[in-house]
Amino acid sequence: MALDKRQRFITILILGLLSALGPFSIDMYLPGFPVIARSLHTSIEYVGYSLSSFFIGISVGQLIYGPLLDRFGRKRPLYVGMVIYILASIGCAFASSIEVLIVLRLFQALGGCVGMVAPRAMVRDSFPVDENAKIFSLLVLILGVSPVLAPTAGSFVISAFGWNAVFIVLAVVALLTLLIVIFWLPESKQPDPGFSLRPKAIAGSFWFVMKEPQFYTNALGGGISAAGLFAYLAGSPFIFMELYHTSEQVYGFIFALIAIGLITSSQMNTLLLRRYSSEQILHVVLVLQTTMGVLLVAGTVTDVLGLYGTIALIFLFLCCQGFNFPNSSALSMAPFTREAGSASALMGALQMLLGSLASAAVGMLANGTAIPMTAVMAGCATAGLLILMIGNRRFHYKARSRDIEAQAFDMIEKY
Repeated sequence: MALDKRQRFITILILGLLSALGPFSIDMYLPGFPVIARSLHTSIEYVGYSLSSFFIGISVGQLIYGPLLDRFGRKRPLYVGMVIYILASIGCAFASSIEVLIVLRLFQALGGCVGMVAPRAMVRDSFPVDENAKIFSLLVLILGVSPVLAPTAGSFVISAFGWNAVFIVLAVVALLTLLIVIFWLPESKQPDPGFSLRPKAIAGSFWFVMKEPQFYTNALGGGISAAGLFAYLAGSPFIFMELYHTSEQVYGFIFALIAIGLITSSQMNTLLLRRYSSEQILHVVLVLQTTMGVLLVAGTVTDVLGLYGTIALIFLFLCCQGFNFPNSSALSMAPFTREAGSASALMGALQMLLGSLASAAVGMLANGTAIPMTAVMAGCATAGLLILMIGNRRFHYKARSRDIEAQAFDMIEKY
């Protein structure tokens, strides 16, 4: 679908807003962990399970929406998901126990995750393949507003009105976003009656996507390395507010500062793409991210970093994520057209599943220090780098083998 300049700008802006809904739902309530724990008579670690349930909901929900987006077009499933999100957010505001909050956060994620999977598919629908990495970088710029503003806004709302008000704000934001989608977002793919929603057909579609070497190498490698971000989200409230005794407001400023690094790096990525390929950038970035992770672990084990050293290394670690996401997403989605919704869903589900495991690992390994968070972050970066190196080597080896076979057949035909 060809877009003029005005439609292009509006589409990118709205897709960025949709992409930011999930991160906003996470970042805005993070400063409230201690308050929620006191209000619901539980521990901060147990409140962290409401974050893990959110990640699980996003992971499962994307697998549901992928086929629906391919079958019914992009906008109808968006409407359904946003309504579910709004209702669940209102329910979270009135949760009377941590168990109820954990369950409602799961439903909130099941609705809101459509705002993550649909934009990736619509980018693939609406823009040339060679522009996808640049468009994803622009989406990171827009959704980057969330980690900059959300913790500070959350701290203010919690201080003024209580933690429950955070979820009312989220419901209002989602309602406004839904209205924008209805009236201003152009449909990028018409319904496809030929796309079957039978379980066997859906499984076949996912398998078709998953067996593509370019997809599984970049989706898994990029997803595992990105899980380090989720480990940070799960561990940072305890590290900064409990271990280093910062206030909710200071924690919000630290969170925003680190987020600015992620946003800046994503925009530097658009400049680097003028000279280097996504594959080249992704490889170098994962090496750097692994190095930062190892230094972070060494610093926390020896207890030499302190508050400012910890902030600096986390800042550098997550700057790498600004390069990781747009390039791994573009490389994963590039081979697909008709199955773009399923590919987007599967990629997002893998990322969120790995993220939920990383965040849960931080909680289970909690020992009153920063080591569990930093160790999981470093482990994720290292695993992502290894998968990328091994997967690309096998992928390129198979590609060369196919080229040799093709040349051999050409020679046979000639003689």
